[in-house]
Amino acid sequence: MVLDLVLIGTAITLGPMHNSAFILLLSADRGLLKGLVFTLTWLVELVVVVAGVLLLTGGVPPTRHSAPSTAGLVVKLTMGIALVVYGDHKRRRGATRSRGEPRWMARLDRVSAWTAAGLAVLLQPWAMVAAGGATVMNADLSSAATFVALMSYFLLASATLFGMELYATFAPARAHIELERLRTALNTHQDQAIVVLSLLLGLWLAAKSTYELVTLS
Repeated sequence: MVLDLVLIGTAITLGPMHNSAFILLLSADRGLLKGLVFTLTWLVELVVVVAGVLLLTGGVPPTRHSAPSTAGLVVKLTMGIALVVYGDHKRRRGATRSRGEPRWMARLDRVSAWTAAGLAVLLQPWAMVAAGGATVMNADLSSAATFVALMSYFLLASATLFGMELYATFAPARAHIELERLRTALNTHQDQAIVVLSLLLGLWLAAKSTYELVTLS
């Protein structure tokens, strides 16, 4: 479970689209507030998904051959296949060429804090979040290590957002310059990054879930 959560959390936090949008929010009027709203909404979404799964399982891992255990593996397999298909689709559409910034991002400097919260919902990579939720089905809340693993997952999946928010808070002038450079790089290589993250995580989830489903029989 821990390895899967680390990989999923890393893929989530490195997603180029939400990071690029977040940088634009920070550069807007009252950008720190909007960035904080975005970050907290993003984190709450992760917590809600995990909490929902733990409520269903009662914090006790399902037995190996049970229906919930099999369902969790099927969800991970489905999400893995979906990520592979999406990544391959991006690749076939020419993700190797650089692209500019999407038009809708040009309006982010004028959005409200409520819109920033909505963006966090829209830009969340839900296939990866669903895979994380399915992974948490194996969590044992009677173990302190489980709490550490879950907290680490939440922080890892939000790490870039917290990092940029803190950077802009304590070094605003330098952060503005450096984050703009980062946004340019993200926009230039956005599709390539999506392809790599989707294919690598998707293949891992699909392969591991398939193996575990086969060994169940």
